[in-house]
Amino acid sequence: MREISVQDLHARLKAGETLVLLDVREPWERNLCALPNSLHAPMQQVPTAINSLNPEDEVIVYCHTGVRSFHVGKFLEHNGFKNVANLCGGIEAWAREVDKTMARY
Repeated sequence: MREISVQDLHARLKAGETLVLLDVREPWERNLCALPNSLHAPMQQVPTAINSLNPEDEVIVYCHTGVRSFHVGKFLEHNGFKNVANLCGGIEAWAREVDKTMARY
């Protein structure tokens, strides 16, 4: 599975690319901050949530720092998803490097 930097993701979103952003954090984390237009499926719910995703879509998986999302990304690939990337550093890196107004925890 490949990794995508927050800078690259930011540039692609600004360019209007169609990407599926999958937030695998817990609800309390998402209540603090989230990437706009992202889908939410806590890590434990991903096995059932994948039924609502298209395996042909490009899916960018993120969590707080990139560890949980790495494991979910591997799970997605194992289940037939062909274009999956892990957001390197997670939403923490996004808040540090892209949107410094975003809440951090």
